[in-house]
Amino acid sequence: MSGALKEVRNRIKSVQSTQQITKAMKMVSAAKLRRAQDAIIQMRPYANKLQEMLSNIVSNSEGEVGGVLATERAVEKVLLIVITSDRGLAGAYNANIVKAAKATINERYSRQFANGNVSIWNIGKKGYEALLKGNYNTDATYKDIFLDLRFETVQACAQAAVKGFEDRQFAANPF
Repeated sequence: MSGALKEVRNRIKSVQSTQQITKAMKMVSAAKLRRAQDAIIQMRPYANKLQEMLSNIVSNSEGEVGGVLATERAVEKVLLIVITSDRGLAGAYNANIVKAAKATINERYSRQFANGNVSIWNIGKKGYEALLKGNYNTDATYKDIFLDLRFETVQACAQAAVKGFEDRQFAANPF
């Protein structure tokens, strides 16, 4: 009987210890969440002002910037930029992004896909690996962008996409 009692006491101590650890982890995560929320709230005025400035630039341009990128044309060649993570620690994010990319291709661009006119630029390894297995026309040029994530690397990707549109390699996205 005393052996069973000792086991129960040890079990109670173990559970209490686990509760303390869990409580400490909860407090740490709550503090991190609070800091992240504060950072987002502090960025809102900047984001709003940036949106206002971009709207003014596009609306005031004399057909030069907005006109080139806003021209409508038949969608024959399509570019999808799929952004996933490099690791699988993002819950269902990666799977949902890949699923959405496949659904978009099947629902909106099935004719272009059948003709081989759908290109996918992958940012992040998980999307690249998943779409490569599905025999999609994937490009690994920007796959490892997270290894050296700087403004310049992201800007290079964006400029390549704009240049591809301007050179008529890709049509406008009708979303």
